[in-house]
Amino acid sequence: MAITSHDVARLAGVSQPTVSRALRDDRRVSAATREKVRKAAQALNYVPSEAGRTLSTRSTRRIGVIVTDLTNPFYPHVIAPLHDELQALGYRMMLLTERSDEAVAEEKLLDQSLDGVVLATATTDSALPAQLDRRGMPYVFLNRETGRRGDYASVVDNEGGGRLVARTLAELGHRRIAGIFGAANTTTGRDRELGFRLALADAGIGLPEDRVARGAFEYETGYEALPRLLDAAETPTAVFCGNDVVAIGALNAALAAGVRVPDDLTVIGFDDLPMASWEVFRLTTVRHDLRELSRQAARLLVRRIDGDADPDGERLVLPTEFVPRATHARHP
Repeated sequence: MAITSHDVARLAGVSQPTVSRALRDDRRVSAATREKVRKAAQALNYVPSEAGRTLSTRSTRRIGVIVTDLTNPFYPHVIAPLHDELQALGYRMMLLTERSDEAVAEEKLLDQSLDGVVLATATTDSALPAQLDRRGMPYVFLNRETGRRGDYASVVDNEGGGRLVARTLAELGHRRIAGIFGAANTTTGRDRELGFRLALADAGIGLPEDRVARGAFEYETGYEALPRLLDAAETPTAVFCGNDVVAIGALNAALAAGVRVPDDLTVIGFDDLPMASWEVFRLTTVRHDLRELSRQAARLLVRRIDGDADPDGERLVLPTEFVPRATHARHP
């Protein structure tokens, strides 16, 4: 016969509700009583019922993570530390994958099976955050956000990172500069381009549209865009890519076209994924702490679930740094 919380209560000499509260580490129960209940539970090999806990606390201890682009090598490097941090905080992670935020079925998010949601691939025009707000579902943005005031987000200083690249290129003597940026409806694409353009303007360097491409943060975007940029009226000597995956696509396109990197063309990425440092690429890029990006998102969401987050929103921004490797050079 299965051991129940009533058996633990009899052995510990307390009431059954006290057992439930003690095993949830409820601070209304004294430390001595919590310890006594834990020892009784261990002696009986009692495992609390997750279903019963959910009914009593209205908490499932489950967090949903929405990712609409599992083919992108960026996301495994943020999902793994997110999982580990949520686990350390006492939550289980559920990965929800669809082609767009709007394709995420409401019943997956809003049927009280989740305590909160991490939005990892949000776009500025997504309707999902407003849906979650209406239902009172706590959520945070990871990496991308909507740009609204009052959001809860763990992000990178994308504008600052773009400025770093532009200043470096200007110092290296480049004047014919191109950009392969992310989609305009992503804050990562928009803000990296904005910082890059502003710093170029400060240096007196223009960025005409015939030296600009935009697209998804995918290998194909870099591979397909670079040949067109190389056919511009003035061939660029440097290209800034929206992320490392796009940059690797540009590197392969340059190789296919017989363009030498970095002798003929400087290529710079963003994110510093582990693959960027591989000897086959040795990609010059912009680094930020991928693991901390995820960890602080997990902590922020749990604080929001617990009611401890700033009611006016919190935006946690990680700094960036320039990482010189082998794909950049001074323009002669």
